[in-house]
Amino acid sequence: MYEPNVVGDWQEYDDGHAGLRVRVHGLEKAEPPRGRDDAAEGLVYFRFRVTVENRTTVHFGIHLEDGQLDVRVGADGESAFLDWRNSQFIEGFDVYPLRRVTSVLYAAAPQGCVSLVDIQVQLKVDDEWTERYLWSGGIGAQEPSVGVGARADCAQDSLAAQVISYLEREAGSGPAA
Repeated sequence: MYEPNVVGDWQEYDDGHAGLRVRVHGLEKAEPPRGRDDAAEGLVYFRFRVTVENRTTVHFGIHLEDGQLDVRVGADGESAFLDWRNSQFIEGFDVYPLRRVTSVLYAAAPQGCVSLVDIQVQLKVDDEWTERYLWSGGIGAQEPSVGVGARADCAQDSLAAQVISYLEREAGSGPAA
């Protein structure tokens, strides 16, 4: 079974790009530097980073733009708004041996859904497409609004919420379903 990466984990490439690795990290609420986009009215902004590291002895040309990212939020995996105007993409950058390149990206979604965020990335390396990889994480998953008792609407059907409900019923400390 294919398991997604956790936000912050490195993903190594095995194919023709052995020695190259990528990770999604730094997922947090943040306002965009050039102001909010009108299309994101009523949504909460968040920021994340995509870092590519070259651990080989040759250089790779890296390309990462908005069409190579898919950001989904909530239990139903609804599409988040990717603010391309405020994001900093990697456009044809040569990553030399033992060096890294990082892209800083801004997205927006409904407040109640950012506790579950999935980010899928497909790099273009030396004009070749790499495999798609998925990272899962969330913002504010440890806050009381998502903890025991009151859960966010988007997190109610998640596996974690189901496990918590089961454990509460078994321990007799939570509401019976």
